[in-house]
Amino acid sequence: MINIKNYINGNLSDPLDHQFIDVWDPSNGKKIARCPNSSSKDLELAIKSAKNAFPHWSCLNQNQRSDYLLSIANEIKTNIEEFADAESRDNGKPLTLSKTLDIPRSIKNLEFFANLAKDYKSESFYQDDVVSRIIKQPLGIVGTISPWNLPLYLFTWKIAPALVTGNCVIAKPSELTPYTAYLLSKVCIKINLPKGVLNILHGEGSLIGREIVKHKYIKAISFTGGTETGKEIAIEASKNLKKINLEMGGKNPVIIFDDCDYNKMMHSLVRSSFLNQGQICLAGSRIYVQEKIYDKFKNDFINKVNALNTGDPFDSKSDQGAIVSLNHLDKISKYVDYAKKDGGVILTGGEIVKIDGDCSNGWYYKPTVIEGLPQNSRVNQDEIFGPVVTITKFYEDEEAIEMANNTQYGLASILWTQNINKAHKLAELVESGLVWVNCWLERDLRTPFGGIKKSGFGKEGGKYALDFFTETKNICTKYYDK
Repeated sequence: MINIKNYINGNLSDPLDHQFIDVWDPSNGKKIARCPNSSSKDLELAIKSAKNAFPHWSCLNQNQRSDYLLSIANEIKTNIEEFADAESRDNGKPLTLSKTLDIPRSIKNLEFFANLAKDYKSESFYQDDVVSRIIKQPLGIVGTISPWNLPLYLFTWKIAPALVTGNCVIAKPSELTPYTAYLLSKVCIKINLPKGVLNILHGEGSLIGREIVKHKYIKAISFTGGTETGKEIAIEASKNLKKINLEMGGKNPVIIFDDCDYNKMMHSLVRSSFLNQGQICLAGSRIYVQEKIYDKFKNDFINKVNALNTGDPFDSKSDQGAIVSLNHLDKISKYVDYAKKDGGVILTGGEIVKIDGDCSNGWYYKPTVIEGLPQNSRVNQDEIFGPVVTITKFYEDEEAIEMANNTQYGLASILWTQNINKAHKLAELVESGLVWVNCWLERDLRTPFGGIKKSGFGKEGGKYALDFFTETKNICTKYYDK
């Protein structure tokens, strides 16, 4: 049994109220750890340590702050096997995915923002005898709340730009997947990160997450998670006019035209539908296929999906691992039941998978493809966040765009066509913050990331993240002749 602890003022500690949450291994349904269920008492200790640390941390030169982030990245790199094992044990994702995507991207997040910040310069504007110098200053203490699907990946995505710009951070990872954030705490101690600069509080979002959002000394909140929670954060944060950045749900369309590069599309589509058991906000869950190739597509796609191996995340032959929790497994099952009631046809999947051996009590769901659902059905409108996709036939471009935009969400879209002029024209008509053309999950970290409609508020990534975690000040000076 792993005893996960909070990280406050540079030290590991149990919660003051001695309240804990059980942590489960999705692959076998066994309890593997307990983590703190922190309260406002723990938050007050973290706030105190952050307030004490801020004057010194914010006054370090940029290279010094960047070097701390690079030291954390190097330490994770040295222990990548341990971090990858922890991520898969916590989350249920295949170990191969943790080794090749989650942990390497976490390292890259730290390295990227450490280096980007070195070129984050002030600028000046000259007008006759007046000079306006524009500087960026840290906000002070900021809060970050990250989700369970990409635990360390999205945890570092938030804390890296916040720390490197001179802020002190109160960070809350998901209580479902706290293990790698705990390991990162140990790394911070090992590399001697100044006490109070980063504080990691574990616990339920409805308890400690809410307290973080409400606290008067926390100047900004960066959140990734569900849309309903994001709404609550926006309402609460508005009471004190806090800065907020909300990356929320997605119900992303994939539009496949009959002139696409068929083989490349099919290979990519299986990933964009089912990578991480479909538990990625960027997954393409509504697939629209032009009529001319629809029948061939349906047959080929089902064969590809049926070839996926769902099993033990620690077996290198497994393409699909476990669902993160029993509650989430039940949610996915209920949505497939909704699909049947709404007239959908289950082409493949639609059932819980039982694995032999040590994983017999784990939480697994077969990749599922559904046809024949109306666009206003719950399965086409709600974010399921699992290995479930729908396929629909379309005839004309306008019809595809209309169906793609028929949702409250607007995070990402995927277009497959070799007609690049058409692709760029249609990309402007799709209502989403990110459009991939002939690819998926390609990310230049310099570019903005964030959705529109109910998928997001604000942008992350590159200088957009640095801007969010800083306050812009104009120092305007008039020079007089002597």
